[in-house]
Amino acid sequence: MKLDPRVQKRIEEIGEADILVGIPSYNNADTIAHVVKAAAEGMAKHFPDMKPVLVNSDGDSADGTRDIVLSTPTPEKVHKIAFVYPGRSGKGMALKAIMQIAQALDTKVCVTVDSDLRSITPEWIKLLASPVVEEGYHCVAPYYTRHKYDGTITNNVTFPMTRMLYGVEVRQPIGGDFGFSGELIESYLAKDVWDTDVGAFGIDIWMTTTAINEGFKICQARLGAKIHNPKDPAASLGPMFIQVVGTLFGMMAPYEDNWKNVRGVRIAPIFGEPKEEKPEPVPVTLKLMIDKFQAGWEEQNKTWQTILAPENLVTVEEIARLSYERYEFPAEVWAKIVLDFSVAYNKGSGNPDDIVLAMTPLYYGRAGSTVKQMQEMSDQEAEEVIRAQARVFEDLKPYLIERWDAA
Repeated sequence: MKLDPRVQKRIEEIGEADILVGIPSYNNADTIAHVVKAAAEGMAKHFPDMKPVLVNSDGDSADGTRDIVLSTPTPEKVHKIAFVYPGRSGKGMALKAIMQIAQALDTKVCVTVDSDLRSITPEWIKLLASPVVEEGYHCVAPYYTRHKYDGTITNNVTFPMTRMLYGVEVRQPIGGDFGFSGELIESYLAKDVWDTDVGAFGIDIWMTTTAINEGFKICQARLGAKIHNPKDPAASLGPMFIQVVGTLFGMMAPYEDNWKNVRGVRIAPIFGEPKEEKPEPVPVTLKLMIDKFQAGWEEQNKTWQTILAPENLVTVEEIARLSYERYEFPAEVWAKIVLDFSVAYNKGSGNPDDIVLAMTPLYYGRAGSTVKQMQEMSDQEAEEVIRAQARVFEDLKPYLIERWDAA
């Protein structure tokens, strides 16, 4: 992917940099000034001896996002680059352009943060970059305090699957805000995957999984509450679910020798002090989630027959016929379903995207069950529900291997 000549010229003017913060964006005029200010101040304050660059990789916003980036007051020493990234639209392509600039500037550490953050502070930059600069880590994943209804794809799919498969507990493998070493960026850019779903919403899980499997040192940074523009998890997922889960499943085949031989789980080291911050509530339309699952039974059950183990299909039908008052979708049933779908994605004869699409109503079914279970719980109590579910996935690893080998 070739960068615009004006960007190339700006890179030549800057010459080289020690630390770079990249912000992918699309129509984020309402939030990006705060993100730019916090990021720039974080570099200047916490890394005073390092040459800082701030990069905005924009998806051709129509609301003046790039102009706001360039006009937001920042410390004089911080160089800025704001541009429209080339190629297909998607967060992955925005991050690829940021990485290319980091590589061209021979940057020692690169931090990427989301453009809709309202809780970011200058300290976030310190927390995401310091383990690379001072401790020799290659990848720093975020460790947030989140509302119990936030991050349902993370909680129900990417967190338990990554933990079970690769034996490393990274609580937010698709968190959106990361720190990287120059060495890891070089490895990412050398991969021939950018024309796949990695170039869109699959980027975060791809980066985390690659770092774990290719021997890079990974840790986590306590950032406190993540306050951003939340979406009702019962609303349309758009392409996000297919791209994230498809990328997660698609990486199982190339790393098969790794995950089949992994036993047990270790927690990736966590840096930073715990913060007593309360996340903002996330609205959820619970009945809509359950309705979408029950409608999925009517529309998808023939497809599910070809993917699910027979006993799991029977249980799904029983759950689909429950009344709202008695509705429950147990963690063990859900875990077996995810594992069945992961095998079908890699070993089945159907279109992989169609397979993940067929899984979507089941995801709504399990997410709705956890929301119902958590209604009277605190965020901390709800977190234990998610961790208990992750342990269920871990216990079912022999089930996955048996199904995988049989296929």
